Amino acid sequence: MVPERRVPRGVRAERGFRALGVQRPLTFSQVGVVASLAGPLARARISIFIVSTFDTDYVLVRDRDLGGALRALRAAGHRLDV
Repeated sequence: MVPERRVPRGVRAERGFRALGVQRPLTFSQVGVVASLAGPLARARISIFIVSTFDTDYVLVRDRDLGGALRALRAAGHRLDV
């Protein structure tokens, strides 16, 4: 992930997002990880953008939705280190 201040001017970019990362490495055999994150956020009416890499996932939420996203994920039983 690149901090917004590092994106050159003139480059088309969506700004105002926060990235929440799954901390532990994930194996390809683990299923439902994204669903367990996306479901509570959808029920809280929070739009997300998912970035998946080889060994982990990131959930991007708008700055204005960060507090609600954290509350929704905690209520769903996710442990968050912020």
